[in-house]
Amino acid sequence: MTYSTRFLVALTIAALAVPLKILDPTRVARAADDAVAEQTSKKDGAGEWIQLFNGKNLDGWTPKLKGHPAGENWGNTFRVENGLLKVAYDQYSNFDGKFGHLFYKETFSHYILRVEYRFVGNQCAGGPGWAVRNSGAMLHGQTPESMDLNQDFPASIEAQFLGGTGQGDRPTANLCTPGTHVVMDGKLITRHCTNSKSDTYHGDQWVEVELEVRGNDLIRHIINGKVVLEYNQPQLDENDPSAKKLLESQPKQLDRGTISLQSESHPIEFRKVELKRLAP
Repeated sequence: MTYSTRFLVALTIAALAVPLKILDPTRVARAADDAVAEQTSKKDGAGEWIQLFNGKNLDGWTPKLKGHPAGENWGNTFRVENGLLKVAYDQYSNFDGKFGHLFYKETFSHYILRVEYRFVGNQCAGGPGWAVRNSGAMLHGQTPESMDLNQDFPASIEAQFLGGTGQGDRPTANLCTPGTHVVMDGKLITRHCTNSKSDTYHGDQWVEVELEVRGNDLIRHIINGKVVLEYNQPQLDENDPSAKKLLESQPKQLDRGTISLQSESHPIEFRKVELKRLAP
């Protein structure tokens, strides 16, 4: 018997001597995802920014608009012009409730997302009053393929972007929770939106937002280096119809998911969408 054969026999005997454990398939899948994320992080380079938007086209992104299947960019809503990722409505006669989202191809768990945006022009005819100078980035979201055809928003955590209207206070980097809840200061927050402590940004100026996401443990909204909102334990809302469907195949607590950019009836432009992976 060769040395290698003896080694394999010994290894097999040792393995049989260990009591068998029933493995949770969800934990196994998540462990595999974390391993892939760690290897990808090493490949991309520790601490390096990954450009999710390449400044040239929408490669790596999938649109999903209400009433249309995933992948159909109705009305050329999402486009790239002059190096900017734009959400535009010049081919709409009326907004007609066609809320949309542009999803990045990967899911993420621990990361910092940095976005630079500005609102431009006038709201599309037929857009709701609350959506004036209103958009956002969705975190820990469901996939575009899992959304119902007429679903308004993916179940997700929204970092809401608001532009000033020229007078009064209107903070940005707020929190909204379509199909979800979060915990703040040890209390479950079930209201739909929570304002941040940010300044108001009037006009068409560029605004930089950083979103620090650490799985299920912590999410921070940061403007100009200042933390303006933080919370933890993002989770699916058991009473929300979209979330109920997701709960059939995934845990209630959210520690990963898609990233998407909103289309809510007011034109908006992005000149930077980049991400830095963080160690779990």
